[in-house]
Amino acid sequence: MDKGKIKKKSEIIQNFMLTLSNFVYLCKMENINTTHSIIIGAAQNMEQLKDNSIELVVTSPPYPMIKMWDEIMAKQNPEIQTALDKNDGAKAFELMHLELDKVWAEVERVLIPGGFACINIGDSTRTINGEFALYPSHSRIISAFQKLGVPNLPNILWRKQTNAPNKFMGSGMLPSGAYVTLEHEWVLIFRKGSKRQFKTESEKLRRKESSFFWEERNVWFSDLWDLKGTKQKIDNSKTRKRSAAYPFELPYRLINMYSLQGDTVLDPFLGTGTTSLAAIASNRNSVGYEIDPMFLNIITENIESTPVTFFNSIIQNRIDQHINFITERNADIKKGDIKHYNDNLKLPVMTNQETDIKLNFVTSVKRTDKKLVATYDSVKPKNVEFTFKQTKGEEKTLFDL
Repeated sequence: MDKGKIKKKSEIIQNFMLTLSNFVYLCKMENINTTHSIIIGAAQNMEQLKDNSIELVVTSPPYPMIKMWDEIMAKQNPEIQTALDKNDGAKAFELMHLELDKVWAEVERVLIPGGFACINIGDSTRTINGEFALYPSHSRIISAFQKLGVPNLPNILWRKQTNAPNKFMGSGMLPSGAYVTLEHEWVLIFRKGSKRQFKTESEKLRRKESSFFWEERNVWFSDLWDLKGTKQKIDNSKTRKRSAAYPFELPYRLINMYSLQGDTVLDPFLGTGTTSLAAIASNRNSVGYEIDPMFLNIITENIESTPVTFFNSIIQNRIDQHINFITERNADIKKGDIKHYNDNLKLPVMTNQETDIKLNFVTSVKRTDKKLVATYDSVKPKNVEFTFKQTKGEEKTLFDL
């Protein structure tokens, strides 16, 4: 067989495989669902997860040297309690992080090449044996990931709106004895290896459909987030009194920033299940580990009791905010014309990268044997007139949501 015929046959096979790949993807989209697993056990050994199987990790571990976490940390290694009893803060701090290091090693193992890990952590202050000191967990975690060969990318400072303005540390208004109040936490960003590759047409399409709006990017990718903190008290005497809770908005942003619809998000410290809720709202699968068996019912009840209207209000709010943004920009004669259009949402958009955004409403969340399954339906545009400028100055009426 001559080279020309071989090349032509190869092209036919390649085109067929691309067509088949797209067909399989579209069939899956006809019946959209995501699964959400809760595993009771220590995340130092996530044997249930295969190597290179997770696209994104979003989590908030117990904060070393915060008293409310002493007990659960000491259960992992009794030497931690011994160090605390001996007032050896530096040793206790390091021993606590050595336990977290085991989790980070597992995170590196299960992440796909190009996968991200986003870790919310706060530095701690504590007085031991009369000495007040800062324990910088964020830098210790960065060091741990660097030893694993996972580089740190630009991080986010989360300014928590929780501290009262009159909450002083140290000597109050007297100089040379007062301390700066910690009002921020860190969201550390790591990526395993180089950029994630999207080779097939279906992968490229899924990436485009998972895009976010231009104006969302301008807010989400700032290195300073101003979000309200979440109350951590748990009204259940049979469990520990607190969880490492963060506000829903925090994991929701990170999941949309660093993963695609249909990806799997892992939280090694699931707590009350906020990461799973954010994954459901984002059309992602999730896996969560929780060391406390008493939390299983709390997590499942928290997810099952969340009405689908909550998830859909998040999606609708994004759409409404985009409509407001486009309306205001269109009214500003100093701004340039809007040149792009998203046919899925029937909305004008700022860039060509937004033209394939596809959003899905949650239709149900149900429990199966060991998993929760969420089902979805594509957002259906409503017949509401929306007028925007064309590139040549004339107006065009469109239908938006």
